[in-house]
Amino acid sequence: MAADLSQIVKAYDVRGVVPDQWDETLAELFGAAFAEVTGATAIVTGHDMRPSSPGLSGAFARGATIRGADVTEIGLCSTDQLYYASGALGLPGAMFTASHNPARYNGIKMCRAGAAPVGQDTGLADIRALVESWAEHGAPAPAATPGTRTPRDTLRDYAAHLHSLVDLSGIRRLKVVVDAGNGMGGHTVPTVLDGLPLDVVPLYFELDGTFPHHEANPLDPANLVDLQQRVRAEGADLGLAFDGDADRCFVVDEHGDAVSPSAVTALVATRELARNGGTGTVIHNLITSQAVPEVIREHGGTPVRTRVGHSFIKQEMARTGAIFGGEHSAHYYFGDFWNADTGMLAALHVLAALGTQPAPLSTLVAHYDRYAGSGEINSTVADQAGRLTALRAEYGDRPGVTLDELDGLTVTADDWWFNVRSSNTEPLLRLNAEARDTATLHRIRDEVLALIRA
Repeated sequence: MAADLSQIVKAYDVRGVVPDQWDETLAELFGAAFAEVTGATAIVTGHDMRPSSPGLSGAFARGATIRGADVTEIGLCSTDQLYYASGALGLPGAMFTASHNPARYNGIKMCRAGAAPVGQDTGLADIRALVESWAEHGAPAPAATPGTRTPRDTLRDYAAHLHSLVDLSGIRRLKVVVDAGNGMGGHTVPTVLDGLPLDVVPLYFELDGTFPHHEANPLDPANLVDLQQRVRAEGADLGLAFDGDADRCFVVDEHGDAVSPSAVTALVATRELARNGGTGTVIHNLITSQAVPEVIREHGGTPVRTRVGHSFIKQEMARTGAIFGGEHSAHYYFGDFWNADTGMLAALHVLAALGTQPAPLSTLVAHYDRYAGSGEINSTVADQAGRLTALRAEYGDRPGVTLDELDGLTVTADDWWFNVRSSNTEPLLRLNAEARDTATLHRIRDEVLALIRA
């Protein structure tokens, strides 16, 4: 059992193949352990549209009630809708989803009350240890008084809360194509966008956890092709693509060209700074474009750079009292959304920004898209530490070049930078590079890849 759990308990969540790696029996133990570790007398649960999600979520709730916790079950929801429920109800929460992974996978994203993340250092290791112990030796006796299970619909309350955070009252009529990828965007988008001056063209809104049309992972350009083609065919103003649990949102402009998540981060940062009187801290991870901290400073804010990963972003937001945070993976975090990530709120900001001025989206975002970027390039490398040492040796003594190791190795010069990080789960090195022009980018990219792959 310990070996099996080591495969499914990740840094920030539980994730694995059902039923090969975990099943409803384990889910029940996770529910009991979650109640035990959080000390909660009440929790909230939700789940996505995967075939295994209702059963796993129900088993988790059963385990929590056995330990005496009352469970509010919000049923089908996006991950950020679960975060809303955790924040609004003041309850620890558990979301059953494997995000963009294939249909056979499922997982649990857990949080404490107020959507505070549960990761390895904030309770997940303790939950794993309890589950392993109970699986081997038998679960402890039930609580004297078992908890209750109560269904609750939070979709309209969630939508109303998002609308309270963005002024959409004066926007012009827009045509928007939305690709839900058969994921939870098909559940949340109709309610959230209802009543707005939008002509919505839906793509793959049918909830289907087998993902019959394409993977629900818009980070892969192949999964944006249908959206891009439809935006062009419809003459739409923009397109939006959500991942499987609809916590990430990707944007394409009126030409069908993908808008960099760094540009979206910068655009939303300017709006959040304006809402807060032109001041505030904004978090960005170290692989966002250099344009992001530049734009934040230009609009009166204070940029704070973090490691990649939602737990680091959320920790820094809590520590600094940040108003907003963004990652190049299209996760967007809001201080007035309990520091949690919500792609839907970012999408509403893009609609508001576009709809309150006459220019097309490509013109609007050009101000925030200042440099040439490589995107993330993965290389399979057996000796990751050795390759990072070689990169330090190559660039460490170059004049005008600085190195830092906040997350992997970041090398910075006047007109370019790159970061190389190890994957937590695979024998990969991940390269992200950026430069002032395409020729410089290609030179640096090829030079670094040659060293990585030597």
